Amino acid sequence: MAGSRRSRPKCSAEPLWAAALLLAVFAPADQARAQAPLRPYTVVGNAIPEPLTGKRGDAARGRAIVTNRQVGLCLLCHSGPFPEEKFQGTLAPNLAGAGARWSEGQLRLRIVDSSRLSPDTMMPSYYRVDGLTRVAPAFAGKPVLSAEQIEDVVAYLVTLRE
Repeated sequence: MAGSRRSRPKCSAEPLWAAALLLAVFAPADQARAQAPLRPYTVVGNAIPEPLTGKRGDAARGRAIVTNRQVGLCLLCHSGPFPEEKFQGTLAPNLAGAGARWSEGQLRLRIVDSSRLSPDTMMPSYYRVDGLTRVAPAFAGKPVLSAEQIEDVVAYLVTLRE
């Protein structure tokens, strides 16, 4: 029609380019983490005495992981000294006093693979990828937490003495 303007397309290619750029930037890091082999560790009795990374973690980062409902997911089952968190779990032990109840190595094993201590536990293995069932394809072959994150959580939990 003469004098009429064409309407703008409903879908623009700009969001697709932005998504492709984000995928190109962030996907390699995720793939590298997924393909990185798990660091070896030695279980001695009921503990992993040595840090997975060769050094202690950061307690402040560990607290952030414990209270983050998209990373650690700890508060789905556990409660603890986190007054800012309104909804905390009641299915698992309270984390208050965890550092007094268990050693650093015992905490590490409980996080890495608690099924070594109690085969029927409902606690997930945060640093294990083999022998697991009902894992979504997107998460297959990937630990829930990295070795560094495990050490950060351990560093935080050992501070919980009361």
